[in-house]
Amino acid sequence: MEKHLVSISKYMSFILRHKPETIGLKLDENGWASATDLIENTTKFKLDLNTIKLVVETNDKQRFSLDNEKGLIRANQGHSVDINLGLEPRTPPPKLLHGTAERFLGSINKTGLTKQKRHHVHLSESSEVAIAVGSRYGKPVLLEVDTKLMFEEGYQFFRSVNNVWLVEDVPPKFIVEKHD
Repeated sequence: MEKHLVSISKYMSFILRHKPETIGLKLDENGWASATDLIENTTKFKLDLNTIKLVVETNDKQRFSLDNEKGLIRANQGHSVDINLGLEPRTPPPKLLHGTAERFLGSINKTGLTKQKRHHVHLSESSEVAIAVGSRYGKPVLLEVDTKLMFEEGYQFFRSVNNVWLVEDVPPKFIVEKHD
């Protein structure tokens, strides 16, 4: 994705996941907003529907969904604002991965993985994706989560449309640092 589109994608993530009110944008209960309102209320970039579609289609993390029929856009997950993505509980694969920075291991070993200001903890089936996420915060560490045991103990898992696995929290007993 070209540099300008990456900047627009980051901006759209911020607005659609965390601060829609900064541009007067309204999200419905499922996180959908009018693409027209996004275009009209954005002053940081010159947006049009074709640019938004290009960002949605070329975003390597598939962060957004467009409902072309209704002219709506939303972030696929990662919200700190109160919304309901309408995801149904799913049976996860036996193991999933989480990327973090080495400096957070002490806290994770004590409290596990917590959603903090987000709706869920994000897990991945891909070590490359998990390492990339962990790299954003420092020296990356790959954690393996025993999702089979968690599921058996009653934890609910959801999978977003862009294949990110979501769970409320992950207690330390289900986490193992993965070494290759």
